[in-house]
Amino acid sequence: MLFKKRAMKGSAFDVAIVGAGPAGLGCALALREIGVESLTILERQSVGASFRSWPEEMRLITPSFHSNPFFATDLNAVSPRTSPGDLFGTEHLSGKQYAAYLGAVVDHYELPVRESNSVIRLQSDFDNFLLETDEGEIRARFVIWATGEFSFPDLEVFPGADLCRVASQVESWRRLEGEEFVVIGGYESGIDAAYHLAGRGSKVKVLSRGKPWKTDDPDPSVALSPFTKERLARITRALSDSIELFGDREVIEVIREEAGYRTLTLDGGSFASSQAPILATGFESGIKRQVASFFEWHDGTPLFSKVDSSTLYPNLFYSGPSLVHRGSKFCFIYKFRARFGVIAREIGTRLGLDTSNLADLERRGFLIEDLDCCVDCKCEIETSTVEEAVP
Repeated sequence: MLFKKRAMKGSAFDVAIVGAGPAGLGCALALREIGVESLTILERQSVGASFRSWPEEMRLITPSFHSNPFFATDLNAVSPRTSPGDLFGTEHLSGKQYAAYLGAVVDHYELPVRESNSVIRLQSDFDNFLLETDEGEIRARFVIWATGEFSFPDLEVFPGADLCRVASQVESWRRLEGEEFVVIGGYESGIDAAYHLAGRGSKVKVLSRGKPWKTDDPDPSVALSPFTKERLARITRALSDSIELFGDREVIEVIREEAGYRTLTLDGGSFASSQAPILATGFESGIKRQVASFFEWHDGTPLFSKVDSSTLYPNLFYSGPSLVHRGSKFCFIYKFRARFGVIAREIGTRLGLDTSNLADLERRGFLIEDLDCCVDCKCEIETSTVEEAVP
């Protein structure tokens, strides 16, 4: 159930979760498995708000399939008892569909989400936390920060980035004015933008620091997803002159000209466009924007304990796409959900609760402690004989 616009001054809970996306809701469900009832979930907008703001044409790149009864849970599910693929009968859900799935989870499990309630400031005396919110103060022994990244596009990657149109803020690629575009960024969101723009008949130049479309890596967080590679290959075969891929072209500046815009690259390249370039260079962590001082950092990456808590404040946990262990990012739902049970068990143990009910989550991949496979995975099948479909 949703608690909206309710006075909370002085409210106290065992656990406060910040963010009602898949990371926050998944942790809440895991905590409920071990009997944590003193729980609140704070959401500054609405459940799944980041997904609702996706461009209309954007889809989840990981496929959904109802294989839960066979202990192979739908890759996008936040609970092994649910399946967004089964709910909507489609493999690659839109943002609005996935937000509706999350809303259905909240309603069915009666999760205590407080919408339209922003956390303004987090304070701690090490034993407890004080969260200053739009509606008053909340005290909690444990906090799980689960704000995600999509709401925080990186706008300081190079001079003139503020002149660009941010890919994640486009409502619809079909309705975007213009016939020729420069897309900065060759990873998932950049190729997605290029695919939809080319599909409607526009000419697109993609500028990328590397060549993600040629990368072969066992970690799916490094290489393009099969879904994206397949679409890119299909559109380039059907419309061979619609997309030009420029790899190893690091953008150093975007400038405004009388006729439009010019994008400059480190190798001396210059790309003119009448429309603002599309910026698809990634996002900043919600940790960095809001609670950076509560975490240790190394080379711009937050450090986490073995149970995904801050190394400075042990009762502050993180769940979501900024999670990193041994250099590997847990940036997909099916990756970071593998730690829901880890966080829940740790909190439950510190609260003195019986955590044996998490055994089912462990069997279904929602409580993975041994990360050797996750961070050191190697593909046993050689790909050298596989013909590349994309230039």
